[in-house]
Amino acid sequence: MRETEPKRVECVAAALSRSQIGITSGYDCSLLNNVQSDSSPPETIDKITSLPLGNGGRNPQLYRSFGSLATKVERNPSFSSLNSDDLSYFKGVLGEKNVVQDEDRLETANIDWMHKYKGFSKLLLLPRNTEEVSKILEYCNSRRLAVVPQGGNTGLVGGSVPVFDEVIINVGSMNKIIAFDKVSGILVCEAGCILENLISYLDNQGFVMPLDLGAKGSCQIGGNVSTNAGGLRFVRYGSLHGNVLGLEAVLANGDVLDMLGTLRKDNTGYDLKHLFIGSEGSLGIVTKVSILTPPKLSSVNIAFLACEDYLSCQKLLSEAKRKLGEILSAFEFLDSHAMDLVLNHLEGVRNPLSSAVHNFYLLIETTGSDESYDKEKLEAFLLHSMESGLISDGVLAQDINQASSFWRIREGVPEALMRAGPVYKYDLSLPVEKMYSLVEEMRARLGQSANVVGYGHLGDGNLHLNVSAPRYDDTILAQIEPYVYEWTSKHRGSISAEHGLGLMKANEIFYSKSHGTVQLMASIKKLLDPNGILNPYKVLPRSLLSYS
Repeated sequence: MRETEPKRVECVAAALSRSQIGITSGYDCSLLNNVQSDSSPPETIDKITSLPLGNGGRNPQLYRSFGSLATKVERNPSFSSLNSDDLSYFKGVLGEKNVVQDEDRLETANIDWMHKYKGFSKLLLLPRNTEEVSKILEYCNSRRLAVVPQGGNTGLVGGSVPVFDEVIINVGSMNKIIAFDKVSGILVCEAGCILENLISYLDNQGFVMPLDLGAKGSCQIGGNVSTNAGGLRFVRYGSLHGNVLGLEAVLANGDVLDMLGTLRKDNTGYDLKHLFIGSEGSLGIVTKVSILTPPKLSSVNIAFLACEDYLSCQKLLSEAKRKLGEILSAFEFLDSHAMDLVLNHLEGVRNPLSSAVHNFYLLIETTGSDESYDKEKLEAFLLHSMESGLISDGVLAQDINQASSFWRIREGVPEALMRAGPVYKYDLSLPVEKMYSLVEEMRARLGQSANVVGYGHLGDGNLHLNVSAPRYDDTILAQIEPYVYEWTSKHRGSISAEHGLGLMKANEIFYSKSHGTVQLMASIKKLLDPNGILNPYKVLPRSLLSYS
């Protein structure tokens, strides 16, 4: 490895959790065009992909969604509309200030952070505890008022904003840490706790969250659990299905389901909490969570590497699993197209490697408890990889600032894509050996009409396929969909690795799940939410969710 700074041999000795090194935690959406709409919700919404951007010529019956092919969404005629009696009831339960009708605040709550999906809700409710959530849902169910649960509103598939005039229930005021046991590492908290705040709290206690996301400064743990968020620590700590020990959820009829266990072993009957992890608020609203958190380890090392072909990336991952084993905590990749976007659109970001262009870049993180052992192990792995030709260049972080700058590159890709202009985003789970083949095939299909970018969590087979285009265009979209879903299904992948289905992919679920499986999901939905008021039009195909 080259001997210029950062050094290629010595690993950083200090403990460097991402909460310590100040990774950016949110993205600026101010560059995006807002979706214009009439103040009244239409009865039918068409997700149209050919409307021009700008402020003129808007048909209030049309709803712009850039994420998928055009599809018609009809408002469920069995749902009621708000009236003055409803407002009086909610004010009696929550108090006047927690019943929000202010247009500016509603504008923010009605639109997702990427400005792709916009609803028409006239009411934002801010409950402060589980009892208030229960009263809201009991009343809404009796009145057949549809609701959408909302936390930090950082989702990418339209799952956390209304489609029509659903009442928004934002649990952000429910943000208390209830208990933390330093012996077991079990944290119990309310659903509105911001992930970054939990990371900081645990860091001070000598522990870490098993979940870390680029949006940690805004996203909330209830939303993370409801979407089964994956993130940057998945390789080391696995999914929330394994880390969440218990939760409390409020059902559509207002019943509170207390599953807030703190036991690592409990083999009594069905483990119902798993129904609410990843169901995107369609079965109940998560109000409390208990989660197992691991101890903070004293040795963290970060390497930023270059490979010339995807096969070398695969081989390096296999070698890392074998030779780094128990200390491997992250294995991220981005291609040269992603790196170019980051360098061109993010201020203060530079390539830590040579000026030569490399085809692929990898970020490898190790965490352990023995500084000298971890350092020796990582250096031996990197030396072997250099000698075998798998790595063409690489650097090791020497201090907190360098470690932060490495993570800034990887976590900055989504922000850079948004700054570059219109983007079509796909979150796919695929066999590692097949991941980049899809990027290459999409590049061949689109030619010079768009910039196809590949990056993601190589360590767990999660590809973030992004198509950056000069404009949103039906011709481009027709080349992407349904091809991307068909290709993923053909290779036995998942059309949603960690972002969920939301509104964007609810009708595409059959690409990843059998008809019988989806039918059973619909039966569970109808059992727990017979009136269909919880986050309607999301997750499951609307053809299976007819309500009388």
